[in-house]
Amino acid sequence: MLSISATPVPGPARHWPRLAWVKGLSLPLLGALLVSLPVFVQAPWVRLSPQTALLFSFVLLGWGLWQRGQTGALLVGFSGSWLAGCLFWGWLRLHPLWHLPVEAFALPLAVAGLWGPWRRAGQFYLGALLGTACTDAAMALCGLMPLWPAVLQANPDQAAPLLAAAASRVLAAEHLWVIGCFATAMLALAAWLWPRGPGARLVAACLASTLLVDGLFLGLALLSPKLSGLV
Repeated sequence: MLSISATPVPGPARHWPRLAWVKGLSLPLLGALLVSLPVFVQAPWVRLSPQTALLFSFVLLGWGLWQRGQTGALLVGFSGSWLAGCLFWGWLRLHPLWHLPVEAFALPLAVAGLWGPWRRAGQFYLGALLGTACTDAAMALCGLMPLWPAVLQANPDQAAPLLAAAASRVLAAEHLWVIGCFATAMLALAAWLWPRGPGARLVAACLASTLLVDGLFLGLALLSPKLSGLV
């Protein structure tokens, strides 16, 4: 008579920890992607059609509410960041001091949501907002705020040298310590948060992604005169 053993097959079991590790990374990776998405998608979209970009915020919100779960909550948090970005870059972009207040419009909701079923939404929103606050503070300390309206109002031929001048100002000796302090603090905070659970890893990924996007933007700004000459 054949007998059926209930002993688990050892082969697949060896892969379970690895699969769990990959699954654990999926949320922070998605959060990092969503932090960088506005730079490459929202910015040109708002420039072409701020109204449709703004309406897309509600598509994201509805999608997140329908999706539910951690991914849905992440989309809900992202919809708040997207809406704030559309409001600022669509209608208030020439007023840099309004940037952070507009980005923080949903701060009370995000904080309140940390203790509810949508806590991932609040964690993502707060992580993205913290990264934005660090970037704006570093720009202010480097004296770049007065250049902000000039760059945005310039035509493409004038904007490239203005961007390069702003980037060179950031890399000046008297400002490098500012960038170094902020970058070190953000990386240290991200490293401290990473082992402290999924929500903390999500915030850490937002901070690390913000640093990466800022560095990429700085490099592109330095190369903007050469890049504009190729167009």
